[in-house]
Amino acid sequence: MTKKEIIWREILYQAIENKKIKFTSLDSKPYRTASVQQGKHLTGFTPLDNKKHLMGFTQKGLAKKFGFSLSTVFNALKIPRSTGAVEVKGRGFIIRDKEKFLQIWATFRNLEKDIIYKTHSDFSVSEIQGSMPPKIIFGAFSAFVKKFKECPADYDKIYIYATTKELKEIKKRFLKNKGYENLIVLKKDSYLNKYGQITSIAQTFVDLWNLKEWYAREFLNSLKEKIY
Repeated sequence: MTKKEIIWREILYQAIENKKIKFTSLDSKPYRTASVQQGKHLTGFTPLDNKKHLMGFTQKGLAKKFGFSLSTVFNALKIPRSTGAVEVKGRGFIIRDKEKFLQIWATFRNLEKDIIYKTHSDFSVSEIQGSMPPKIIFGAFSAFVKKFKECPADYDKIYIYATTKELKEIKKRFLKNKGYENLIVLKKDSYLNKYGQITSIAQTFVDLWNLKEWYAREFLNSLKEKIY
């Protein structure tokens, strides 16, 4: 995942799951830590709540949070800004259209490039998920089901994120086999763990948007209803 996408993910995480659309130099309060889901209104999922992350959500704050240059953050906001998804105001910015912002990321996302391992397993979906090492992160269909406790359609593929070290353990449990590849492992970026053991709603959305499976559309439509 690119630096631009890491920045987009954090902004959209705050907008969708913490209902935060305005990012100014005054935003220095700790993020909420409760995990609450009330109907279709999503609030306070696992935040980046380490003390080093409690700075204001300005462009400078984002740069410091992730250790990126200010120009990287500025460039990350160029497309969202030019399309009206984001409005930059002074040192801060406001999200004007999170749907458009999600679509921008979805069209930019190159999921195939992040794949580091694929194999076939005769196990069921639940058996595969239950056999995973503890530190992997579930994405796509598994992330949706685990977050919302519902399944819009039957699915037979598992998408997970893992580090190179975690992949070694995965390969021990799921050997490389020929056949229908129903276990797909994607490279985990160094900030992904901070969002919990499933991908954020925004990342789940853009990953689903980029999948070819017919049932991805069912999951995506259901997710849209929850976001919008």
